[in-house]
Amino acid sequence: MTGAPTGAGAPPGPLLSMAGIRKEFPGMVALDDVSLDVREGRVHALMGENGAGKSTLMKVLSGVHPAGTYTGDILLDGEPCAFGGVVDSERAGIAIIHQELALIPQLSIAENVLLGHEATRFGVLDRDANHARARELLLRVGLDENPDVPVSALGIGAQQLVEIAKALAKRVRLLILDEPTSALNEAESRRLLDLLRELRDQGVTCILISHKLGEVVSVSDEITILRDGRTIETLVVERGADGTPSVDEDRIIRGMVGRSLDRLYPEPAGEVGPVRFEVRDWTVDHPTQPGRRMVDGVDIDLRSGEIVGLAGLMGAGRTEFAMSLFGRSYGRYVRGTLFKDGEVLPVPDVAAAVRGGLAYVPEDRKTLGLLLDEDIRHNTTLAGLHRVSRRGVIDQARETVEARRMSDGLHVRGNVAAGTVRTLSGGNQQKVVLAKWMFTRPELLILDEPTRGIDVGAKYEIHLIIRRLAAEGAAVLLISSELPEVLGMCDRVHTMCEGRLTGEVPAGEADQETLMRLMTRTGDRP
Repeated sequence: MTGAPTGAGAPPGPLLSMAGIRKEFPGMVALDDVSLDVREGRVHALMGENGAGKSTLMKVLSGVHPAGTYTGDILLDGEPCAFGGVVDSERAGIAIIHQELALIPQLSIAENVLLGHEATRFGVLDRDANHARARELLLRVGLDENPDVPVSALGIGAQQLVEIAKALAKRVRLLILDEPTSALNEAESRRLLDLLRELRDQGVTCILISHKLGEVVSVSDEITILRDGRTIETLVVERGADGTPSVDEDRIIRGMVGRSLDRLYPEPAGEVGPVRFEVRDWTVDHPTQPGRRMVDGVDIDLRSGEIVGLAGLMGAGRTEFAMSLFGRSYGRYVRGTLFKDGEVLPVPDVAAAVRGGLAYVPEDRKTLGLLLDEDIRHNTTLAGLHRVSRRGVIDQARETVEARRMSDGLHVRGNVAAGTVRTLSGGNQQKVVLAKWMFTRPELLILDEPTRGIDVGAKYEIHLIIRRLAAEGAAVLLISSELPEVLGMCDRVHTMCEGRLTGEVPAGEADQETLMRLMTRTGDRP
């Protein structure tokens, strides 16, 4: 299908036209005859499942994948463009903000914002001029911070605004944002979406990649949907007098996955069994600040076949608890005991935790979950090499067979023995992390934000995998910042605030208001 708008009233003469774009990687075609037209002064969303080609297309546009590595045409203001690199695209007024922010933590805000575009006087940096220019740009994006503050002192939401200010310093005309709210809380996300509207009103064109359908519908003027590396359609979002958009989330889902999703979460399967794991008085201090309590006296039971949710706001201590339980891989252990089937299970390190049947899918899959420059095969078997080895030597043929079996079972898109996991989409990378730990046959699976940055179709697949593991008898601890996911997937939910458990609610009695009230409960434990 072509990318011609299916709505009415789209005028000719787009700012950007991409036509017939084809991009290949070893063993796969990422983009196949993709077309995209973006009008000036609009917010244009780019939607699709993980692996649909969204980020690859934007890397082609921004020069990350330079001319010559793809086929097809790019026109800006009707003029052909062939960017040899990111510098060339920036000169043309195109800037991309990747999901992984490209800031230098040790430098100040001003130094980051104006890097490569500093004002000088007689060949020397003009500090006052740079400070004033940075201040002006920060005010434009709504960030009231001293430009001399180091970026490392900022939260992730403020850092996202610094990235946008950095793009504006380059006189950007076309701003590409790849999953800009994936790591932001609700208030930070609202502020960023308001900023996109303001930039649009100022004439800056934005291309938005996001898996948060509600945000896309609320802010976008047009929505182009990709599927399997091809353009499916472009929807024009019109708004009624009351602001109601003409496109809803279900319409986008149908375009993305080629069908309607009748249920966002799979039905529970199997019976909940007896308690397998018990955590008692688990207490952990900050890794570099002795006495600063991060996890304080946590008690929790986990049953065979049960999915237990752990909900809390940022900084509540959820990840710290999960990582410290998984072989004390976070913080300074103070006290606490883990029991398995009523017997003490020592977990002094990660190896002992794995031997004891624990597995941990981390929040940051790229840093903590994968070896990005290795293939799917090696990543899949990494935590269970003894199962594909003979006398300490890896049997590569057996490793390939096992990796292919795991990949096929999880519908991973990619050649298990060719290329690197770095080139996979976020959803496929997450499936590889899951495959790695499923390969160890875990009895307790700890999942930390397992669907962050994942599209709705891939989310459903991962939820099915989690349900299947529980049905096979594993105990599952699910940490998520998305309360609908916690409510839709878990049999019961614990809430956490300031390192302490603050409540426990059966799934049938839980709602978002109840959980939020418990998540903000401070003081003594109930």
